[in-house]
Amino acid sequence: MGETPAGTAAPPSVPDPPGPPIGRQVLALALPALAQQYLHLLVRLSDQTIAAEFPVPEADRANYLSALTTAGYLYWCVSGYTILVSVGATALVARFVGAGNRAGACHATGQAVLLGLLFGIGGSAAGLLWLPSLIAAVGPPGSAAGYCLTFLTPLAALLAFQLTESACVACLVGAGDTRTGLYVLGGVAVLNVPLAWGLCFGVGPVPGLGFVGIALGTGLSHLIGCLTVLVLLARGRSGLRLRPADLVPDRQLLRRMLRVSLPAGVDSLSVAVSQLWFLSLVNALPTISSAAHGIAIQVEALGYLAGAAFGTAGMSLVGRNLGALNPARAARCGWTAFALGGAVMTAMGGLFFALAPLLFRFFGRDPAVVAAGVPVLRLVAFAMPALASQIIFLYALRGAGDTRVPVLFNWVGFLGVRIPLAYLLTRPMIDLGPVSVPGFDLGLLGAWVAMVADIWVRGTFFAARFAGGRWKTVEV
Repeated sequence: MGETPAGTAAPPSVPDPPGPPIGRQVLALALPALAQQYLHLLVRLSDQTIAAEFPVPEADRANYLSALTTAGYLYWCVSGYTILVSVGATALVARFVGAGNRAGACHATGQAVLLGLLFGIGGSAAGLLWLPSLIAAVGPPGSAAGYCLTFLTPLAALLAFQLTESACVACLVGAGDTRTGLYVLGGVAVLNVPLAWGLCFGVGPVPGLGFVGIALGTGLSHLIGCLTVLVLLARGRSGLRLRPADLVPDRQLLRRMLRVSLPAGVDSLSVAVSQLWFLSLVNALPTISSAAHGIAIQVEALGYLAGAAFGTAGMSLVGRNLGALNPARAARCGWTAFALGGAVMTAMGGLFFALAPLLFRFFGRDPAVVAAGVPVLRLVAFAMPALASQIIFLYALRGAGDTRVPVLFNWVGFLGVRIPLAYLLTRPMIDLGPVSVPGFDLGLLGAWVAMVADIWVRGTFFAARFAGGRWKTVEV
């Protein structure tokens, strides 16, 4: 993947074909994707609800909540890992579909499934080998490390199925189908609750597996979801028919797919590592702060996932319109996705500010946790427009295959803004080797000030990149 040489003209634009207005197209793709994102969240929340019923000593409850926060961050890394397959799959399938090449789209789907299996198996092996060291590096306190490892081990073991499921759904998104992913994830969410509950606590005379059963239920739900979407593709869902011949490695097509996905994967995984670094700074604060941080992140996800849904719509439409040699319409699709998604996220920010105490009391009953978390949730409400820009334009650029420059933006945001500011604002003193510098010692609030500053910096960068238009000449 690379930009065309300087001075090379962009592909000729063709007139807009008759069809629904762009806003309607964006909503038709975004709303099922939004429901799908919230189903992902529902799976995580149902796991936490079940986990909340798991008997632990009351004195260990804060460590337990801290473990769930850390496990949530580490499991979020799976989303970054799936990017190694999903972004290239969506971009290539969208280009083939936009150009009217259904055979090419089907072949790309087969190669995406192959990559999903290979990366999934490799990820499972690496996860099972390195999870203890990774948890130790992040540093959850006390018995939280043991709880965290217990929860994540079965999810790592079954990672190949979740990655393949994600690759299949990404191909369908490239074809303009976000409903199938909704149906599959709906089934996963419905199955997750009884499986996780039964495996944790047991059913009738069958004894439960304890805490590990919660994660095992989630992993098995994704296994069933993976098999379901594979069967649908084998039957030709949305014009994408998965055939055994398309699973034979095609070096040229795999190279094209990875040329888009690898920079995006490096981007997402580096963001995940930076998020874990940031979490380690939060975990160094009192346990109450770590627990409050985890709940605030869950509430903020209601806004973040809305951005991901509209970003998914923008990614599909940008890719298909570039495949149809219509970069002007592709740009309008990206801006429309931002306008609609940004409005939704800004409205959610208003709700976060107004309802922060109520939201916190819903997720956490400890008054100290509520008192620590309400100020940070109200603070992040002011970052929602910038977060919309950061997420939606990143997805739109990925739909165009422009995945290299965004890596630099994310590095600048995390390594140049968030992490240094978090050290400065959360610590009473900062050890720089030969000298020590006084910090502001603002605790959890200081960490979230650093996060909000980073969001605004990156949101501005991504909007400028999309407005510049160089993504229109990227070759996929």
